Amino acid sequence: MNDKEMKCIIMAAGRGTRMGSLCDDCPKPMLPLLGVPKLEHTFAVLPGVVSEVIFIVGYLQDQIRDHFGGEYSSLPITYIAQECLDGTGGAVALAKDLVGEERFLVLNGDDIYKKSDLEEMVRYPFAVLGQETDDVSRSAALVFDAEGVLEKIEEVPHKRTGSGIVNTGTYVLSPPYFDYPPIPKAPGSDEYGLPQTLMSVPDIDIKVISTTSWYPVGTPEELVEAERVMKSTLEI
Repeated sequence: MNDKEMKCIIMAAGRGTRMGSLCDDCPKPMLPLLGVPKLEHTFAVLPGVVSEVIFIVGYLQDQIRDHFGGEYSSLPITYIAQECLDGTGGAVALAKDLVGEERFLVLNGDDIYKKSDLEEMVRYPFAVLGQETDDVSRSAALVFDAEGVLEKIEEVPHKRTGSGIVNTGTYVLSPPYFDYPPIPKAPGSDEYGLPQTLMSVPDIDIKVISTTSWYPVGTPEELVEAERVMKSTLEI
């Protein structure tokens, strides 16, 4: 097991347009869950090997900076402003000079995670968290071999249906990731995709960690569901 310290990038720059008026005065990762900002729950599930948090911030970023300051939960915090919202690949590229020579964790600021899933991920130099689902047709599908090593990520639209594992957009990456330039999400796109960039890196094994305990919080309905789940579960 890899027990070296590592940094965690938390992507929290977007406005959260699907949240509608809920995000008029509040960035999506700061919306309250069980009475506290969502991002506080993210800190609670970080693996013990995480030694520093790097926030990628943008929309109403002062609320995040003012709430967490330079240190929170005994972890130092660095902030990077993503002036141009050019995708997840662009966001991670901003932290290249800060992550050091070890692997690092990449989380979405508005998602709910289970701590044990993240602890399993950080055992590997490269990993992706996949959510088990009965319907893979509407999300990016993870295709992997019998050893759980990722073979490809099939973005929508794809022809897969039925049950499977879909991409949660949660990763453990290592410095070789930065040896290759960010790849556009699609031909002609002005956004760069982290998964597209990751799949362009040769000669690496990317471990797929599957879960049923990841919850995206991108809409008012998902916010209500996340709070319901958290109320009924001792550990998320």
